[in-house]
Amino acid sequence: MKLGLGLPQRTGFDLRQDVINVAKAAEENGFASVWVFERLLFPTEPTQGLYGYPGLDWPEAYQSVAEPLVVLTAAAAVTERVRLGTSVLVAPMYRPVQLAKSLATLDQISGGRLIAGLGTGWSEDEFAAVGVPLSGRGRELDQALDVFEAAWGPDPVSFEGRGIRLDKAIFGPKPVSKIPVMFGGGTAKVTERVARRGDGWLPTAMPVKVTADMWNQLREKAEGYGRDASALELIVRANVVLTDQPVAGERMPFMGSLDQVVEDCVETARLGADEVLVDLQGQHPFLGVNWVLDTALEIKRQVDAAGV
Repeated sequence: MKLGLGLPQRTGFDLRQDVINVAKAAEENGFASVWVFERLLFPTEPTQGLYGYPGLDWPEAYQSVAEPLVVLTAAAAVTERVRLGTSVLVAPMYRPVQLAKSLATLDQISGGRLIAGLGTGWSEDEFAAVGVPLSGRGRELDQALDVFEAAWGPDPVSFEGRGIRLDKAIFGPKPVSKIPVMFGGGTAKVTERVARRGDGWLPTAMPVKVTADMWNQLREKAEGYGRDASALELIVRANVVLTDQPVAGERMPFMGSLDQVVEDCVETARLGADEVLVDLQGQHPFLGVNWVLDTALEIKRQVDAAGV
């Protein structure tokens, strides 16, 4: 099984050095990909709890999160083989034509290594900051996909949509080849979008068996739409939080002792995932970039030893 690694973005990292060092180390040590995520701001008095759950505090690490495509571009410049993924960009907060250009440019810079992981977002405060209504964000994501297809296709490009008009325009750069577009989240709407028009799924924080069951259902839906389900990719995001002692009883996936986290990775592979994205930035208290790298390498060593 392939492993990916989350790049440094959060409070506590040295962006000038750590992004480059982690990207290089990931490639040199056999990781298949490096990844970024998106968090626009940190409200001191949030309208809603984290992920929309009432009363759930936003973590302090979100107080400063570097812009994802800038970080990924830095990683692209110092690597040659690892894929470069977003898990995820909140697409409805962007103007679709500008996002299409940014993604295509990054794909060119990287030599065709980009994976565009997209989501609809959830934060009322972030949407308010960019002047975009939270309602209808799924519809806006779907329109962005339509814009991508037009803008990345043959010139001249024409497209007419809600507040968007391209009329016989030359639009470049184009991607090196088709950029895989994947979707994050675990709702029925997300899996339906993957089945209809996605290249893969990026679930997070679900029990491994639940992920496997939903993946099988998603693939059946894709086949019902006349698509090749075997071409879809499943990359599971593992927001790892390590504990000194094993967690007894029920626990969140990828939270527990090192042995438990490795066990979750192995089980995820056996139930059908193509890749696990290991992100260690959520560890509290913050332990530094050397700890992140050392821990990621140990997880990879043990997963490789398991032979999955």
